[in-house]
Amino acid sequence: MNVKVFRFSALLAAAVLIVLFAGCNKLKGGSGKQASIKVEVYDRGTDGGKTNPANNKWTDWIKQKILEDENIIVEFVPVPRAEEEQALINLMAAGTPPDVCMTYSVDNINNWAEMGGILDLGPFIDSTLSDLKAFLGPDAALPGRDFIRRNMNAQTGQVYSMPARRMNIARLNTFMRKDWLDKLGLPVPRTTQEFYHTLLAFKEKDPGGVGRNKVIPYIMNQDVRWTAGNILESFIDPDVSIKDRWVNSVVERYFLIPHYREGIRFLNTMWNAGLIDPDFPLYRDDDIMNNLIRSGVVGSFGHNWDQVFRESERLLSDLRKNVPTAEWVALDCMTSADGIARKMSYDPAGVNYFIPKSSKNPDAAMRYLNWLAKYENYHFIQTGPEGVVHTMVDGIPKLNPLAGEGWIQNSGQNIDYTPIMNGLFLQTEEESIRAIASAYPWTADMVMAAYHVAMNNARPGPVIVPSSPLKAAGPLNQTLQDKSKAFVIQAIIAPAADFNRVWDTSITDWLSSGAEAVRQERLEKYVAP
Repeated sequence: MNVKVFRFSALLAAAVLIVLFAGCNKLKGGSGKQASIKVEVYDRGTDGGKTNPANNKWTDWIKQKILEDENIIVEFVPVPRAEEEQALINLMAAGTPPDVCMTYSVDNINNWAEMGGILDLGPFIDSTLSDLKAFLGPDAALPGRDFIRRNMNAQTGQVYSMPARRMNIARLNTFMRKDWLDKLGLPVPRTTQEFYHTLLAFKEKDPGGVGRNKVIPYIMNQDVRWTAGNILESFIDPDVSIKDRWVNSVVERYFLIPHYREGIRFLNTMWNAGLIDPDFPLYRDDDIMNNLIRSGVVGSFGHNWDQVFRESERLLSDLRKNVPTAEWVALDCMTSADGIARKMSYDPAGVNYFIPKSSKNPDAAMRYLNWLAKYENYHFIQTGPEGVVHTMVDGIPKLNPLAGEGWIQNSGQNIDYTPIMNGLFLQTEEESIRAIASAYPWTADMVMAAYHVAMNNARPGPVIVPSSPLKAAGPLNQTLQDKSKAFVIQAIIAPAADFNRVWDTSITDWLSSGAEAVRQERLEKYVAP
């Protein structure tokens, strides 16, 4: 072919493609001028078949669909889940955060907003973000307010961040090996003391036959406030006032709430009785803990309400490869002072997302969030292609989180790609709740039993709108969290006779390191609901 003819043909073909592409954008609702944005996504590692969170079948679908619908080019920016706060702090400090960011730290958001680093979304709620507003709906905890305005500054009306809406507010469970109980002829514990004595029986009698020197009656990691959460929180005074509970909740740690320390003391008693894995202070994350659970040497542990059923963790699947008769049961036995097994649930508000002032395309970032709120978009992201990621059972999608062909979901229901929601949202709440049980490769009865335990006598923390945004905790958040993790471990592993001294000294240091300033600000800005 003549070179000139070839070049002309190539140019003509390119022109045709441009016209077709432009026409496609016009038909699909594109906004004309193309914009590019970066979107934060959590990186949870690639173990268990997980994929690169910034480059997989899901991100490909999102990129193509948002380009067709809104003429927006999206690039995903992975942030380590376990270090998301510090990673985002670093990005914000460097002036290079993604255009759409998410974090669980309201304190950091308030701090960045105070420094002028976050865009006020308030003026756009009824226009650019109208679909998102409709999806989030009213706020049940604050009558008369739309959920999208949950984080609104009561004085100025500014909205610097918006919360994800949780469908499922079940939070934590404590699990125990039911087959070990059966082997010993023991009932499922009904009180905290029965729980303790059952762990003693596990230690002394080795019902799993793993060797008395290998039995781990209870396991946790450095994040004690989570992996022993149900135990600790059950010691909180059930009659504590809303004010005291809120004021003394410093950086989401409850050390200052009346009687919480007694929960730490109980763990200290367990430790000194040899009931807790002696190496737990070395476990920075879940990896080693999970491997020990899978191996069959662990009798009990605490974590997410559905942790044993998550195929991303494979705790039950792999355990049964080693122990075919293994069975876990969720315990409802951590009794509070009033004899009721009280526990905490999530608030319907989940992770918070925001747009930094440094964004070069804030309109495109907002349109991206609004695009996510449309059913056709978030539904596919949550359920994927039928026959691959889900199958329909009695009108409800049953998910296969470990779907092949590159469609594995790195997080439950792909929540890392839907920051506006947490949990599976179908067209009705009833369908969504029914789908909870069908989203696991285990019988619905097993999953729903754990769900009901987690929700029985559970309540979220108080929702308070302070007189003005809280600012003190922002710069101190990571320091206080790191310090608390260290001193809680020290208190647990101390000789029983030294517990009070270690605890009191640690709390004094924690308060002087900024916790008291945070508590005082909360006290001054508290507004009764």
